[in-house]
Formats: sequence, C-alpha cells, structure tokens
Amino acid sequence: MSEKLQKVLASQGLGGRRTMEQWIESGRVTINGRRAQLGDRVELDDRVTVDGKPLRRIIEQPRHLIYNKPAGQICSRDDPEGRPNVFSALPKLRRGRWIAVGRLDFNTAGLLLFTTDGELASRLMHPSANIDREYAVRILGEVQEPQLEAMRQGVMLEDGLARFTDIRKGRDEAGANQWYYVVLMEGRNREVRRLFESQGLVVSRLKRVRFGSFFIPSGVKSRQTRPITGKDEVELYRMAGLEPPQVEKRGKAGGQFSPKPERQKVANDQNPVRQGQSRRAYSPDRSTEETPTRSVKPRRAAEERSASGRASRQGESVERGPARRSQSKFSKPNSRKSR
Repeated sequence: MSEKLQKVLASQGLGGRRTMEQWIESGRVTINGRRAQLGDRVELDDRVTVDGKPLRRIIEQPRHLIYNKPAGQICSRDDPEGRPNVFSALPKLRRGRWIAVGRLDFNTAGLLLFTTDGELASRLMHPSANIDREYAVRILGEVQEPQLEAMRQGVMLEDGLARFTDIRKGRDEAGANQWYYVVLMEGRNREVRRLFESQGLVVSRLKRVRFGSFFIPSGVKSRQTRPITGKDEVELYRMAGLEPPQVEKRGKAGGQFSPKPERQKVANDQNPVRQGQSRRAYSPDRSTEETPTRSVKPRRAAEERSASGRASRQGESVERGPARRSQSKFSKPNSRKSR
C-alpha cells in the first residue's frame, strides 16, 4: 500500500510533515533516482534518498515524553547566539530524532511534549485538533475587570484575532504581583504575552501548566523528563485523532521486539519429566500446570536408610573404641605428643 512521501519521512523521525514538504520542494528528496515532488506516493520497495543518502524505513514503536522546561532555553536546535536548547536535556536516540509539539519562547517555562512520531506531532499542533493550552501568568500591577473581559471577547493583534477562552484568578501574592490562569486554543508566537500587553499589562512570569489532558506531574521537576507510555500514550494519540501503533514491546532504544511465544501445555504421556527424564535436559517450554509433584514414599525411605546408617556406624564405634578426634582447619593443633 502506498503512502504520502512526506508522511513516510515524518514517520522516520526526520521532522514534521510541514518540514518534510519544504525538504521535498527544495529538492533534497529523490524517489528511484528522480527528484521527488509534492503529492508523490511511495511503496515499500521504492528507493528513497534524503540529501543523497538512502532512507532505511525502520518500523519502530514511537517514543514520547513530557519535559518540564525552565526559562532560559530555546526550542530550536540552531541558534546563532549559542543559547542552550531543550534538546540537550532529552534522552539520546539511536534512530530518529525528538520533535517538539509546539514551542515555548525563551523566557517561558513549563510543559513541553516531545515525540519521535512526525505524524502525531503534526496532528497535535494543527489548529483543527482544538487542543487547549493552559498557562499560569504572573502580572505586575493591578488588573481591571474590563481588561479581562476584552481579552475574553478577543483582541486584534498584528497576525489576527486572539482571545482567551477562560481566565481565572490565581493565588494572591504580597506586593504588586497577581496570578491568573488563562486558556488558549492555539499556540501562536508569544500570544499570551501579546494579549496582556495589548491591555497595557506586563507579564513578569509565564508557565504552561497543561496541554490538552496532560499536566506536569508533581514528581517532574524543572529540567526533568518522564516517558509517556501505556494508557497515557493511548490518550496522546486519541487527542490527535489517531490510532496508537500496535507494537508489542519496546527496548531501551525504542526498538521493536517480536512478541514472546505463548507456552503450550504438554500432555502427561508426552511430558519428558513424567517419563523420568532429567529436568536439565528438558529444553522445550514447560507448562507450570504440569509440574510433577514429589512423592512422599521415596523421601520416607531415604530417611529410614539414613537412620539405619547412623545406627550401624554407632555400633561400629562401640566395638572399635573411641573414634579419632577430627581437627578443623580453623582449630589450633595439640603440640603435646601422646605418650
């Protein structure tokens, strides 16, 4: 079955679909020796190259994680100023690369989602997903109700209309600072700060605390990550309107493992252990339900033989006289010679 070229490239962790479309338009991708174009579809046996290097299509289980970003990091790998970026704090990957689901500006802290699934990242960032983002905002100075109402109704910014879908008063602080929790349905550049600045207000601190149904776990401190697995992974794909990949197990590097074969029950007449063979020599999988129980009679017979052996040895010692006293390697030998 054929798939869109940009989707295949994104699934290999090279970047989001929009980025892959730019690569295709710039001529960095070829299919079977010819320059690829937008709209091309590829089969499994097609030879795809990126920047002259062949693309090995490896089916792996994607990895996802939550990162608690501190202020003072950028969400880009390339920065002319050489500032620290968020990718330096993420676990290393053997294949593919981490893709940030949205961005936070340099002075904004809080929740960031990362994934190696390019299709998932594109769906989560697309406005049609209608995923809300919640921010904790500290405002310097007093905020009036008309200002809050204006931001609820919508403010025309240089790149279009913007509004908060919800504004709630946060905790009170001593001094001139006030905390608010605001919700956005999109993630345009510096949108929260620009909305408050449109009302003459100054944002002194900004932190994202929620993305959709994902919050920052209490145990994830600043600069720390936590993998998203199990039910949380299913929820992540549900938010994007996708089905999670069906892969049985994941290794340390996120590779795919074949499922563990199920143990088969062995009948009593075919069980080598039942037929007296050694357990050590029995290599096929054994069923735990067919483990033979030990007989009581052989144990009782062994105890009787041991008792009779001790009695016979005691009789021999009486007839022969006292037995020689044995010396332990840890006891001090007697230096006196017996006369």
